[in-house]
Amino acid sequence: MSEINPKTGQPDQEHQSGLDIAPDALLLRARQRAADAGEPFAGLLYPQEAWALFKAGAALLVDVRTDEELKHIGRVPEAAHVVWKSGPDMVLNPHFVQQVEAIAPKDKTLLLLCRGGLRSASAAHVLTEAGYANAFNILEGFEGELDGEQRRGTFNGWRFRGLPWLQD
Repeated sequence: MSEINPKTGQPDQEHQSGLDIAPDALLLRARQRAADAGEPFAGLLYPQEAWALFKAGAALLVDVRTDEELKHIGRVPEAAHVVWKSGPDMVLNPHFVQQVEAIAPKDKTLLLLCRGGLRSASAAHVLTEAGYANAFNILEGFEGELDGEQRRGTFNGWRFRGLPWLQD
């Protein structure tokens, strides 16, 4: 069964083989996906692809979810954490770019993860505007996109795909 790429609306099976492709080829594919979708940041990766890059040491994974999400829902082992928005009103972190600059130089490849892939896309956009040429969004997010019944984790996402995660 092929899945639908949420950015293009087209069937997208290529992310299923993300674990056996060289890092440079994964990044090139992700860049093409972003270009095809008209995204202003470096690229769009599926969770398996992001994990392969992170595990290979080719990129830094930055989780942009709230502290509460990491604590109560789970986190990716060894991922960096810089909050993009927080609180019940999801207020933008005014120090986001500076906090990322404190952990990663501007030439570093960054893989941004949030709950469903939307906040991380916004964060990738802002980092690109700040001079990060290699800010990639992780599609589907940690919990996955909403299904037809407004639930997460039923058909995609980091956890759904069986990738490593911890809960404190």
